[in-house]
Amino acid sequence: MTHGTMKPDLDAYCARIGYHGAREPTLAALRDLHRLHTQAIAFENLSPFLGEPVKLDIASLEDKLVRRRRGGWCFEQNLYFSHVLRAFGFELATLAARVRWNIPSEVTTPRSHMLMLASVAGSRYVADVGFGGLTLTAPLELVAEVEQPTPHEPHRLLLAQGTYTLQAEVAGAWQSLYVFDLHEQLQADYEVSNWYLANFTQSQFET
Repeated sequence: MTHGTMKPDLDAYCARIGYHGAREPTLAALRDLHRLHTQAIAFENLSPFLGEPVKLDIASLEDKLVRRRRGGWCFEQNLYFSHVLRAFGFELATLAARVRWNIPSEVTTPRSHMLMLASVAGSRYVADVGFGGLTLTAPLELVAEVEQPTPHEPHRLLLAQGTYTLQAEVAGAWQSLYVFDLHEQLQADYEVSNWYLANFTQSQFET
């Protein structure tokens, strides 16, 4: 998978989110980065409504999220976060999910959400800093049927026939957020989904 030659400006990013820890691929660093990113950089889908292009190259992402202190939606947030994590030295896979939050069970959705899988000391963790109002505020270990705490709602992963379902406990009930498998996605895959969300008239982010 080709990620390009440009590296994120870690000094600017760490200042943006208030991270002062070691720049190394540890679980402590992953947890701190995940928490601080979600506190500092808001989910935002204003660009399509303003007629602005939603660009996914690293220079555009850094300009918007870091230098102009804007927010972004999942592809912007998680793609930039993936560049940061790789710069820290994390081994990372980029994945795609079908959203299930507030979707009737009979409706099949496209793979229109991005998430990541970070490997740390022999374990794998779901990282996702861009799921709107229920964005994860901590990475989740890729283990099924285990309730995992976060700074906000507890979450869990269910596994059936090679497909994971991410759930959050909301108002005392477990709600499905999205489903995904471990098939790695490329930048080109995200470009297609990103264009669909920004331009298709039946997208939830209809312009």
